[in-house]
Amino acid sequence: MSYPTHRLRRLRKNENLRRMVRETRLSIDNFVYPFFVCSGKNIRREIKSMPGCFQLSIDNLGKETKEIHKLNIPAIILFGIPEKKDEFGKEAYVKDGIIQRAVREVKNSVPSLIVITDICLCEYTSHGHCGLIRKGKIDNDATIEILAKVALSHARAGIDIVAPSDMMDGRVKAIREVLDDNGFEEIPMMSYAAKFASSFYGPFREAAESAAKYGDRKSHQMDPANPDEALREIALDIEEGADIIIVKPALPYLDVICRAKERFNITLAAYHVSGEYSMVKAGGRLGWINEKEVMMESLLSIKRAGADIIITYFAKEAAKLL
Repeated sequence: MSYPTHRLRRLRKNENLRRMVRETRLSIDNFVYPFFVCSGKNIRREIKSMPGCFQLSIDNLGKETKEIHKLNIPAIILFGIPEKKDEFGKEAYVKDGIIQRAVREVKNSVPSLIVITDICLCEYTSHGHCGLIRKGKIDNDATIEILAKVALSHARAGIDIVAPSDMMDGRVKAIREVLDDNGFEEIPMMSYAAKFASSFYGPFREAAESAAKYGDRKSHQMDPANPDEALREIALDIEEGADIIIVKPALPYLDVICRAKERFNITLAAYHVSGEYSMVKAGGRLGWINEKEVMMESLLSIKRAGADIIITYFAKEAAKLL
């Protein structure tokens, strides 16, 4: 009887051996946890399509961030749900807006926690689109002027990282210039450089109350069929001053994450989005999958593809297991 020369199973036969030769390691340090902040007091409203995730009033946000700190998760990203909306998204950049107040609360509660804020208008506009509408279309250049004002207002509130997610052309450069001109040159920018027009965002629209009243976002978010274009988008954002780039969603675009990491070797984040989270939760509740194992395998695959940072609603659960 002949035997194979190479037996790769030799290094898989027990857990300690598997640990010793493991190529990819997932860490709590990789995680960013998203929060949805709303007006009012003592609100902790579960999001129906995202079990375990909540809309929180600012007072409860402070309590929740203390839990994040205890779990050693280094960062959070904030999404605001304003009390009122208009067609220009003015509440996005007022001094005492929902996010501006939330940032101050978090920094008072847990000063060392890294606070990232999403920069977009979809949560603040009455029509639900990511920019200003002129003659039935998004006015790109007028929108980036507003986005720069939003970023500056967040910087003044005390954020650590600004994250524009709107996908307007030229917004990274515009925001960088405004921040630098106002003394915030040390605030990094985490740009949603390759944000695809994905069907996986559905539960987020409920959570952030940001569904478009008409039309869609395909004129500015990327066509899911275009990975080469994604690399061009990433290259432009890096050229304009992005310090970290985001690929969103994560699991359907692992190829883009891998190619971007190999091409640019820049700090890379992946957003493990609401639809990805909700599917795992639903499958787990129905007993069709082992929820914890699928969660960890999914997060590991994102890290393996090349992501240094993973924005995920699973951050707390995964941190407890790690």
